[in-house]
Amino acid sequence: MVALTENAQKRLTIQTVEIAPETTAIRSLDWDRDRFDIEFGLQNGTTYNSYLIQADKIALVDTSHVKFRQLYLDTLKGLVDPKKIDYIIVSHTEPDHSGLVGEVLKLAPQATVLASKVALQFLENMVHQPFSKRVVKSGDRVDLGQGHDIEFISAPNLHWPDTIFSYDHQTQVVFTCDAFGMHYCSDSTFDENLEAIEPDFRFYYDCLMGPNSRSLLNAMNKMGDVGKVRIIANGHGPLLYHHLDVLTECYRAWSNKQVKAETTVALFYFSGYGNSDRLALSLSHGLQKTGLGVEMVDMKSVENTEIQELLGRAAGIIIGMPPSKDKAGQNSISTILAVAQDKQVIGFYESYGDDDEPIDSVRQKFMALGLKEAFPTIKIKATPSAATYEQCEEAGTNMGEQLSQERNTKLRKSNDANLDKALGRLSSGLYIITCKKGENRSAMLASWVIQASIQPLGLTVAVAKDRAVEPFMQVGDTFVLNVLEEGNYKELKKQFLKRLLPGTDRFAGVKIKPAENGSPILLDALAYLECEILNVMECSDHFILYCGVSEGRVSKIDGLTAVRHRKLGNYY
Repeated sequence: MVALTENAQKRLTIQTVEIAPETTAIRSLDWDRDRFDIEFGLQNGTTYNSYLIQADKIALVDTSHVKFRQLYLDTLKGLVDPKKIDYIIVSHTEPDHSGLVGEVLKLAPQATVLASKVALQFLENMVHQPFSKRVVKSGDRVDLGQGHDIEFISAPNLHWPDTIFSYDHQTQVVFTCDAFGMHYCSDSTFDENLEAIEPDFRFYYDCLMGPNSRSLLNAMNKMGDVGKVRIIANGHGPLLYHHLDVLTECYRAWSNKQVKAETTVALFYFSGYGNSDRLALSLSHGLQKTGLGVEMVDMKSVENTEIQELLGRAAGIIIGMPPSKDKAGQNSISTILAVAQDKQVIGFYESYGDDDEPIDSVRQKFMALGLKEAFPTIKIKATPSAATYEQCEEAGTNMGEQLSQERNTKLRKSNDANLDKALGRLSSGLYIITCKKGENRSAMLASWVIQASIQPLGLTVAVAKDRAVEPFMQVGDTFVLNVLEEGNYKELKKQFLKRLLPGTDRFAGVKIKPAENGSPILLDALAYLECEILNVMECSDHFILYCGVSEGRVSKIDGLTAVRHRKLGNYY
């Protein structure tokens, strides 16, 4: 049975569903949330999933976001007397899952918190009251009675360093928190509609799980050792049941591809401090768009041997400054300095903390070793905004393009020359896509554009996955397609092709005006079309966007569209 409790705006709801014997999902549905974590856009809201197991003993697995405080606590009290809760299992301490642990403990002061060692350290700083606690690790168990024997699986770095999974041997349900989740809000408790959830499932993996693919594969192997899994009870979105095998195999295939990537970047951050981890995820997203493997490493908990092994095969290094007085962070920096090689490229960012390790002195030590800097140091002096995250993503993409340039050159030379010459004879126009989302603007030169429908008017655009404009190109986003004029396009082409430092205004010195959809119109273009992205198809190295066209105008009736001719078809 499903019970819904709604607030006055009808956009925050609680859903309770019995998903297995004595096991209830308490799902907080956040219908309108459009930004999450690293400031990537959400198309379908999100959920925060909590679970209640009521056997001889009672366990609560995770809580909810603080915005659901009264809704969640009222729902919990309707399901169980909090004074009877024996255990609170904290899968990890990110606030959207543990934000109400302190409130629950006030209602259930007798409960013992079960969590990883790192998680309990975080919780002690979050919950300002004494509480009963117990460290759990892989192989540890707690018996709730009636066959509900809960076994714990250490799963660090998914996507925080303190994560644990919990497996119920009675119901064969594994509680995985962030892993296997998706930002997808609907009344469907389970994954009935695979077609509907697939894009969000993949997008979530790319943003949050992909940078820790090795850790993910390790966790999946541990899951297989524990026993058969019937349901994955995740922390966000629908639970996995109907398409469990398909979706877990996707995770394994995507992770294996990341692990086997020819080029890897080691990305060091410091968890639970400032915004280092979220900035790291933005940098990681930019790197992954270029086809590179990324391994995120938390300096707070990493061993020196792990750093040495990773840097022995990494082509690039990114470092987020740790607190200057933290011994673990300083030890990590010293180890990185000891094993870094002059053939590697490096980048630095400041994680927004008053007591950061001075970034310039650390940078100089690495420059003295002969490492090349992939992007200018990112110094953040205010709370990160959407523009800050975009800057980090662009910096990651810039590093990825540098590292993949040699690989791509070798690939071009290895291809069939006759086929490449024939493909290169497909001519196309020259266009500039301009877009705006919030206060941020972006643009790219495009040539793979073609009309795709008449009723309604529509066109398709191919956008490479490593383009900085990609975050602006989601379903529902709008942009302007500016058509360049033959004989009058070189200055615009030069402006929008040149490499700029991350965060630089691409439109500086360009004559523009806003379109109806808010995106810039280039006044020196031959024509423009206002477009909305209706569908996205993922190809190997490009996204194909199908777009509806709502407005358009030609500035010069007798003008001709600029045409691009290529000699080879295997690169731009």
